[in-house]
Amino acid sequence: MDSYTNEFSNDEITVTYEPSICIHAEKCAKELSSVFRTSIIPWINLDNAKTNTVINQIKKCPSGALKYRNNSNNKKAC
Repeated sequence: MDSYTNEFSNDEITVTYEPSICIHAEKCAKELSSVFRTSIIPWINLDNAKTNTVINQIKKCPSGALKYRNNSNNKKAC
């Protein structure tokens, strides 16, 4: 059985998805289907929209199942 992570990253942000709290309103897929694709794995493709657009869509998630963090905050200085 394949196991899929619920964490998706690009250079700027990491998006996490918690399926156990998702209410499947599909607001993400209906409003930004180029990024949130319900019939393709991996179902989140952050390369298909600008980061600010993705962040704005995540903020609309009615259940809070989608979250993001800035990757620049996680980088340690050398």
